[in-house]
Amino acid sequence: MKKIIGTILTGSFLCMFAVAPALAANNDPGIDQREINQQNRINKGIQSGQLTPKEAGKLEAQQARIKQREERMAARNNGNLTVKDKVKLTRQQNRASKNIYKKKHNDKTVNVDK
Repeated sequence: MKKIIGTILTGSFLCMFAVAPALAANNDPGIDQREINQQNRINKGIQSGQLTPKEAGKLEAQQARIKQREERMAARNNGNLTVKDKVKLTRQQNRASKNIYKKKHNDKTVNVDK
């Protein structure tokens, strides 16, 4: 019984330390929701065949770079984003959104069995 409780407590502490950095940069729900929406659009493009694997990879890499920038910006300010940072991230997400649209609506497609 003590071994089980010890394992649960250890797991809880590890989860706390793993989640804390993510929560620190999570001070703007609008930016976070935008990232989720962009990823959903990419996933739907993959499922529908509108995005080739190469296109999807480039779009996902772009999203990853934006997320990394967000984390670095937040780390500079004790886990908070400044107004200037939010403007930059929004501009980057706008560019990414245009890229998603262009790649989903070009002439490259993949056959998807449904």
